Amino acid sequence: MEIFLFLVLSLAAANIAVCGPPAQGRPRPRKVPSPSTELNLKEIPFKIVYETYRQTDGKENRELYLMNADGSNPVNLTNTPDVDEMYPHVSGDGTKVCFVVDEETGETKVRNVYYMNIDGTTRVKVAENAREPCWSPDGKSIAYLKGEFERYSTREYATSELLIYDLKTRQHRQHPNSTLHHIYAICWSPDGNWFTAAVHGGMGYSDTILAFEANGTKVFDLEQWGVRGCRPDLSLDGKRMTWGATDWDLCVANIDLTAPMPMVTNIRKVVTCMRKFKVYHVDFSPDGKYIAFSYGPVDGDQQVGGKAPGWNICVSDLTGKWVQITTDGNHNKEPDWVPIRTLNH
Repeated sequence: MEIFLFLVLSLAAANIAVCGPPAQGRPRPRKVPSPSTELNLKEIPFKIVYETYRQTDGKENRELYLMNADGSNPVNLTNTPDVDEMYPHVSGDGTKVCFVVDEETGETKVRNVYYMNIDGTTRVKVAENAREPCWSPDGKSIAYLKGEFERYSTREYATSELLIYDLKTRQHRQHPNSTLHHIYAICWSPDGNWFTAAVHGGMGYSDTILAFEANGTKVFDLEQWGVRGCRPDLSLDGKRMTWGATDWDLCVANIDLTAPMPMVTNIRKVVTCMRKFKVYHVDFSPDGKYIAFSYGPVDGDQQVGGKAPGWNICVSDLTGKWVQITTDGNHNKEPDWVPIRTLNH
């Protein structure tokens, strides 16, 4: 047991070192977007869904948009001037998207979870006073977090429990670990056995990234491997993860979810920006070759529903090159890739 703990701590120390300056031979990440000509994004066959704040029928509100990987051909999927849609996540087969909707006003305002077809049709309510939804690997269930309070809150970590909604039966079941709270940005692993999430001031943790069993109660703090920050995302093969290490740095790493305890190795910084800006909401492309993320002035509110004027969506090829694919600065946040190649491109 002592030998195992020594190896764990040694590997964690090695990873912390990797999180510093880029290793010799690796390109140093740029601090500003690259010229759009440096990445041939038109050749990427996948689209991106994101939230944006703009005028619809004379009213300003949040909508979900679908666009090509180079930012071309943006399409409004929601067109609802009286409610705000945010936080889109696309199912593994690319046919559906789950999201949250802020409805009503004043003291009756509430955040609810919905899903719909990827073309914006057939909207279905999943749960009231709920947030941060994500899909099961088979696309048959949606995991979501209940709001901590009955009163409306924009704090993304104001969560009290994790539930699973079955699309076919419309039944809800509670996750086996009833102590889960103040977690957010949940992500279900492709093998169905794990969740990753950020936690803020809950379950005995301050701010860290967790991995916890999908069908059990074990919880692991990934900081033991040098993972620090928030908003983790897993690649579709379940072998890599990406997250925001700070407000200005995005990292990727290898993750092994096949052992009883998750292990993270080869941490490296792939995107960094100047301190007067922020980078957030990172998401792996389906082929694992790119990440999409939000980027904007430091005074923008990165929380779901927060105003972020001047923020745009960017794409990086993981070599330190990253380009801005939206330019209107309309509070563009929370990009999520559509993992199919069959949409018209």
